[in-house]
Amino acid sequence: MYKRRNSMKNAKLVNKSHPTQQTAISIGDRTTIGGQDLLIIGGPCAVESLEQMETVARHLAHAPVQMLRGGVFKPRTSPYSFQGMGDAGLTILSGVRQRYGIPVVTEVMSMNQIESIVAHTDLLQVGSRNMQNFDLLKALGEAGKPVLLKRGLAATLEEFVFAAEYILSHGNPDVILCERGIRSFDSFTRNILDLGAVVALKQITHLPVMVDPSHAAGKRELVAGLARAAVAAGADGLIIECHPEPEQSVSDARQALSLPEMVELVQSLGPVAAAVGRRVRGVEPVRELSAA
Repeated sequence: MYKRRNSMKNAKLVNKSHPTQQTAISIGDRTTIGGQDLLIIGGPCAVESLEQMETVARHLAHAPVQMLRGGVFKPRTSPYSFQGMGDAGLTILSGVRQRYGIPVVTEVMSMNQIESIVAHTDLLQVGSRNMQNFDLLKALGEAGKPVLLKRGLAATLEEFVFAAEYILSHGNPDVILCERGIRSFDSFTRNILDLGAVVALKQITHLPVMVDPSHAAGKRELVAGLARAAVAAGADGLIIECHPEPEQSVSDARQALSLPEMVELVQSLGPVAAAVGRRVRGVEPVRELSAA
């Protein structure tokens, strides 16, 4: 068993109270995470148009993907890069959500965005850059919607756990942790996917743990392998970038899968999930071979 540092024991709400404690979180009316079924979230890095999001929703409904992602407020390294469509993007997300009956998630960057995002989405994402924006975390504790908290690009597990504790301690028990890769000396991949952290977090906390292989890899040809490895390591779900025309994506084009690649990836998760006692809802389980 992973030995916690003494200071991490102070994260009393996030830590497990007993070894088998596992929280399942409801997202909208029909989606949950933390049980036997894996939660698969797919979609583009950024909402670019209504036509784009309609195309994504039509394709991913048959993948099957249980939630749709799309950024409308974008934290970018350069102030000259595309910053997102803002409220117009929220309107697009909300419309697609209603027409296709699929829950949606988008990133919240500041406290003054919370009210409008809560009104249009089902899950609020805190990006890596804001993991220790403590005022934002406190406000999300009072938002009344589940939160997807991404690990900071150089955050220790202790810092990650206490960031979640901020949200829980302000009244919101519905927090999903997301490992999205940490910065490394190796520049071959965008980040290093820390699957050891996934295993450790499943032992330390009762909260669901997701993995974002897209931001970890930064290269689309590596995403499927990392996604399958994450499921094998015990992740409760995946959030993956895909786009109708990946090379034309306004942000993170290099790591985005095409929609057919996304469908193929989801279908490939079935045998891996079954091997570790999990399911991908809508993917046929592998039939056992009959005895000779």
